[in-house]
Amino acid sequence: MFADAALRRVLEVIDRRRPVAQLRPLLAPALIDTVIELSRSSHSRNDRTTGVRTVARLHRVRLRIVDGTDGTEAEVFGTFTNGPRVRALAARIELYRDRWRIVALQIG
Repeated sequence: MFADAALRRVLEVIDRRRPVAQLRPLLAPALIDTVIELSRSSHSRNDRTTGVRTVARLHRVRLRIVDGTDGTEAEVFGTFTNGPRVRALAARIELYRDRWRIVALQIG
């Protein structure tokens, strides 16, 4: 499923386990800078608070097709862990030129 794979890649980029260039076909251009900033803040926060880098792990992903869009838009939500904390994420995906891509992203 696109949503699961794409969100895993986003978390891996934030954790600096994957280069940001691998997100370009999956995310709307405006979101690339957001993910880069999340990566910077996550990296400095982990090192500063514990001295140990934690790895985010995606656990649950649910997808809901948006009504009235002929199946070309969907909302995705799920949970992931980062160390002992369980956190939430949400995204909106759209079919763009015969491929899915994330056009909105919220990571809590």
